[in-house]
Amino acid sequence: MAKFIYELNQSLDGYVDHDKFMPGPAVFRYFIEQTRTVAGMLYGRRMYEIMRYWDEDSPDWSADEHDYAKAWRKQPKWVFSRSLNTVGPNATLVVDDVEVTVRKLKADMEGDFEVAGPELAQNLTDLGLIDEYRLDIHPVILGGGKPFFVRPSAALRLTASDVLGDGVIRLTYVPV
Repeated sequence: MAKFIYELNQSLDGYVDHDKFMPGPAVFRYFIEQTRTVAGMLYGRRMYEIMRYWDEDSPDWSADEHDYAKAWRKQPKWVFSRSLNTVGPNATLVVDDVEVTVRKLKADMEGDFEVAGPELAQNLTDLGLIDEYRLDIHPVILGGGKPFFVRPSAALRLTASDVLGDGVIRLTYVPV
């Protein structure tokens, strides 16, 4: 059975915004290794459009950026969107029946699956399908923006806290 993990970088005040802060070198290496080991990725439309950046190599990239892109491209992806007509390589577009698709993936697949995108994660939370929440908290304050949690959810239990480097702490929670 697959395990669905919602993990995103966020500010100290709980917002996610890839344009406002980026992971430092140690945290970026962590994400490269993690991306290499996941069984697949589930994306909402907005997050998938952000991540499509990694589909095309850039000559300006560092070696780590090339490593991340290679790992990201290799992983199968499921993109949940009613507005997209197509998705890129190694991706499957899901336009309706999110619950049926995700429950089938959970039952039929093995390994850890990354869930990315606050709205998708909230929908899966409401359905009781998120197994673990990883909050990668960066030492920045944004004062507003897209929250990690879209709306109140059930209680969570802390299972781990780790220092990832670059001043970032990861808190891991599971549903109670």
